[in-house]
Amino acid sequence: MCWSATADLVAGGAVTGVGVGCVARAVRTRPRAVLLAALPLLLGAHQVIEAVIWNDGGGTGAAVDAWAVIALPLLPLWVPVGVWCAVGARARLVVPLVAGVVTAGVLAYVLATSTVTAEVRGHTMGYAIGLPHAGWLLAGYLVATIGALLLSGERGLVVLGVLAAVVAAVCAALWRWEFISTWCAGAALCSVVLYVWLRPRAAVTR
Repeated sequence: MCWSATADLVAGGAVTGVGVGCVARAVRTRPRAVLLAALPLLLGAHQVIEAVIWNDGGGTGAAVDAWAVIALPLLPLWVPVGVWCAVGARARLVVPLVAGVVTAGVLAYVLATSTVTAEVRGHTMGYAIGLPHAGWLLAGYLVATIGALLLSGERGLVVLGVLAAVVAAVCAALWRWEFISTWCAGAALCSVVLYVWLRPRAAVTR
């Protein structure tokens, strides 16, 4: 997610710190949003795990498997469930929720029956795993994650969804060119936006 072990470790620590603030704020202001507020904690842990993978020079092992579990089946399930809990059961959220459940289920099966390998590619870390119907899985992943935010009906979460879509497109392009991995910066920016959304709501005056 970052371009080196040091960058991953520093960014992971920063994102985790924002995550602690998000959870603390959610407990006070939006208790139902605690799961969604904990997302930066997951992203921060993800980056710290990748720092270990950088130090190991890639390959296979527990760190690579842990990275893949978070990135593949866990995130597309965590985000729509978190949004559902935060904003309440809304009909339009059924589609991203179902997409998340199905996508996570398929990806979990693939992980259970395959070996994930990591490889240093320029200033990026590449991960290889045989994914059947990769195009459909990517579509389901995006509907579950970004789609859930865009359909949340909450202005702050919609902004977060738009930002996440832009960040994903830019980071994916840079990663494809093996120029530099910038997912960590995107995760930090999105975590700050989430923290702002969790601020106390203004009191209604009559």
